[in-house]
Amino acid sequence: MLKSKLPHVGATIFTVMSNRAQELGAVNLAQGFPDYDPPERLRALLAEHVERGRNQYAPMIGVAELREAIARQLKGDYGRDVDPQREITVTLGATEGLFSAILALVHRDDEVILFDPSYDSYAPAVLLAGGRPVHIPLEPPRFRIDWDRVRAVLSPRTRLVILNTPHNPATSIATALDLEALAELLRPTEAMVLADEVYEHMVFDGARHASILGHAELNDRGVAVFSFGKTLHATGWRVGYTVAPAPITEEIRRVHQFNTFSIAAPLQYAIADFLREAPGHNTGLAAFYQSKRDLFLERLRGSRFRWTPAEGAYFQLLDYSELSDEDDVTFADLVLHKAGVASIPVSVFYAQPPRLRLLRFCFAKQDRTLEDAAERLRALG
Repeated sequence: MLKSKLPHVGATIFTVMSNRAQELGAVNLAQGFPDYDPPERLRALLAEHVERGRNQYAPMIGVAELREAIARQLKGDYGRDVDPQREITVTLGATEGLFSAILALVHRDDEVILFDPSYDSYAPAVLLAGGRPVHIPLEPPRFRIDWDRVRAVLSPRTRLVILNTPHNPATSIATALDLEALAELLRPTEAMVLADEVYEHMVFDGARHASILGHAELNDRGVAVFSFGKTLHATGWRVGYTVAPAPITEEIRRVHQFNTFSIAAPLQYAIADFLREAPGHNTGLAAFYQSKRDLFLERLRGSRFRWTPAEGAYFQLLDYSELSDEDDVTFADLVLHKAGVASIPVSVFYAQPPRLRLLRFCFAKQDRTLEDAAERLRALG
């Protein structure tokens, strides 16, 4: 008899809603991917490297040119000198980076603190490592971390705190004060931090991203995970990276080498060249995505949806409580069939969901896609 290691896990909500959207010909604002291409120059560089024969295995830790480009970028963004040889590892997207870090650092019966709504890959990785997820709910509409609740659950068994900022799906951001609060709580412990920072450059309304790389204490006991898929509008390329002190990186690489081993070589060379040629690319992302957020919300004005504008990431939560008293899974299905717009119900990201009337919509779309979706949503009432 086959015994599952994850008996409670089925297809992700992203797969389910995207498949339904395709079947119904709906506007897909569920899964977080752009419906536009990566920069033209980046695509040209990829073709050039394929033609130049960069088609065999890349080094397990990532090609040197890319790791060096990442180190330069991190120095400029966070003032952190990172050793590209010993502290940066290129991974198969951020998801593999997170998975390899969790498998490397979490031992049987260790406790891992998750802030719900938490991204759906975290808890399964903790369980596969033999650890125990400890869920702390974040309360809408602001989804701020209650540090007193963190203090209450910290124990000698706490191995890891997973921090996601900007947050998916809550769209909130952690501040420098939040990082200091976390550092203060962890100071007397041996617990570590795993920071999912894939939306680092998508922070709006003049706010700044607070990275653990910019905090000396958290950097020394932490892993930060990033994604070129998000910053380069190329989610299908699946190129991410982890940044951690050398002893932690060494452990992550022990898992990474037997997980994916190495990442597609021409993609890495192309990204390295693009970062060198277009060093200012990331600085325009906040304004680019804020304009899309604002367009989407402006087109929804006059509808019965309510919202708090997203602070970060490229998602927007909409409160439909004036439209229906149905639970969010049911209402997401109704919106899909009646309005032809796919979304993600927020409750699926909670271990014990509160009573929520919130759906998550991705605004990393062409303007005409957002306008079409908003018009369809307005027609609901």
